[in-house]
Amino acid sequence: MATKLYIGNLSFDTTEGELRDAFAAFGDVTSCNVITDRDTGRPRGFAFVEMASADAATKAIAELNGKELGGRALVVNEARPREDRPRGGGFGGGNGGGYGGGRRNRY
Repeated sequence: MATKLYIGNLSFDTTEGELRDAFAAFGDVTSCNVITDRDTGRPRGFAFVEMASADAATKAIAELNGKELGGRALVVNEARPREDRPRGGGFGGGNGGGYGGGRRNRY
């Protein structure tokens, strides 16, 4: 069964290929995804790697957590399931209420 790993503290210059190569030393890598900002397309400093087996994932965590890649010490652990978050549409969540945030309407 595949195990998904979270990789944090990535250098913004780290590519999916480099990450895949680093983890492939411990077993088959099913997928590798460096997370990017949707507006700018720049990397956000973390990624997810899916290993084909739990043993390979355990070895990768033990060997790569705290190791340097691209000049930064990696944080590697098993990814937690994504939490369901409310999709907005309700009240609050910003500066939109009231009568204009203290500004007077001038006509």
